[in-house]
Amino acid sequence: MTAEGHAELPPSNQRILLTGATGYIGGRLLSLLEARGYRVRCLSRNPQALAGRVRGTTDVVAGDVLDRDSLAKALVGIDTAFYLVHSMGADRDFEEQDRIAAENFAQAATAAKVRRIIYLGGLGNPDHKLSKHLRSRQETGNVLRAHHPQVIEFRASIVIGSGSLSFEMIRALVERLPVMICPRWVQVQAQPIAIEDLLRYLLAAIALPPGPSQVYEIGGPDQMSYGQIMHEYARQRGLSRWMIPVPLLTPYLSSLWLGLVTPLYARVGRKLVESLRNPTLVSSNLAEATFAIQPRSVPEAIRRALLNEDQEAAETRWSDACSSAGEPQAWGGVRFGSRLVDSRTIKVGVPPQRAFTPIRRIGGRTGWYFADWLWTLRGFLDLLVGGVGVRRGRRDPETLRVGEPLDFWRVELYEPPNRLRLQAEMKLPGRAWLEFEVQDNEMHGSTIRQTAIFDPVGLFGLVYWYGIYPLHQLVFSGMLRNLARAAAGTDEAAASQIDQADEPKQPASVSEV
Repeated sequence: MTAEGHAELPPSNQRILLTGATGYIGGRLLSLLEARGYRVRCLSRNPQALAGRVRGTTDVVAGDVLDRDSLAKALVGIDTAFYLVHSMGADRDFEEQDRIAAENFAQAATAAKVRRIIYLGGLGNPDHKLSKHLRSRQETGNVLRAHHPQVIEFRASIVIGSGSLSFEMIRALVERLPVMICPRWVQVQAQPIAIEDLLRYLLAAIALPPGPSQVYEIGGPDQMSYGQIMHEYARQRGLSRWMIPVPLLTPYLSSLWLGLVTPLYARVGRKLVESLRNPTLVSSNLAEATFAIQPRSVPEAIRRALLNEDQEAAETRWSDACSSAGEPQAWGGVRFGSRLVDSRTIKVGVPPQRAFTPIRRIGGRTGWYFADWLWTLRGFLDLLVGGVGVRRGRRDPETLRVGEPLDFWRVELYEPPNRLRLQAEMKLPGRAWLEFEVQDNEMHGSTIRQTAIFDPVGLFGLVYWYGIYPLHQLVFSGMLRNLARAAAGTDEAAASQIDQADEPKQPASVSEV
């Protein structure tokens, strides 16, 4: 028997309870469940945290797995429950909390006649001395099985995907450190799995027939250490990295070190490092025999993670991110994934069409609205190192098309009268974009947001960004002020030309051309 996510009942007839929907894996699983038509109910201690992140067909109920009485209402009518919570970041004894939470949840699910619980735990040989974290993850599965008739437990190792804890740690280490002092855990073997493949297993488990509880060990085809994964990440990013093994660095010292150079904070970092001393390898082929899933290799998983990050970043509206932070007028050096962002806004008392007119005219003979001599100098320096410089200008002074060159940029996205995004083609230690957005303020005119985005490669990329950051403050602030002045002086007739001249009529992206 194999399973690939085709349930015996139509998705619309199955009620799914999802815990951990605000987490990395739970959040991605939520989107897939909704897209496949399942009737989803999310359990959250803070339902407001899911506001705007769920579809109208998804219910969100308040509840806490540490509070048994709060679970009964959430589990009424549920067919399958996903248990994707743990207390790794807790200040108190997380093992005891995980034990109590699992017992509460399994007993409440049994009382509510939930058919099955699907749980994600961690790989590791239980006969060896496991870290507290791995021991707790496996004990959670044991507790769930002790109190519920069918628990499907998946045990996984390192999850590779943009935004995952392990991948972000690998990225930060490789990008920032040309030379790494590597403790023993860097050489311990693991069996990584891509986030897409992990989610396929979780979805496929919904289709399993009623039966006894089962543990499935899942992983990709490659057995690799963290050091080998870092080497592969460096290769794909075009970086040379030296790794010097040392027998020292306790988990405590390693966690402090990771806290300085990666997104991990010390408490979680220490628990993670303690887990890395244990090999996490697949020892059973039961998952391969049960599910029609062929996980991808580590190189392919890393390539997919980087590609997906590019697509997600391209779809991100930086203005939305700013709005969620309270609409600051300017912010710089903020990190989104691997990208650094410098963004600012200005209000102008004209409608969006007029506000967008000077933006669509940028570059070429019009120039860059501030310190054109600096832009010319930058182009000249680019020529000296073999770049395109500013030789190309622009095709037309009034109109733009996706994919065409504009000085040492290329038009990546053009949605008049709201958005223009340019990707840099100059020689840089990384990749760069310059984006302009215009939003309608109804009775108060428009807001223009200007955002510089940089994806640095290695330590030199970071040095480059922070080295020119003061210059950004001068040039981009001056550019935005002059764009606003130009917009205020634009007459309506000139602004209306945008509707007749611009092609294509529908917004497009590079991938659509």
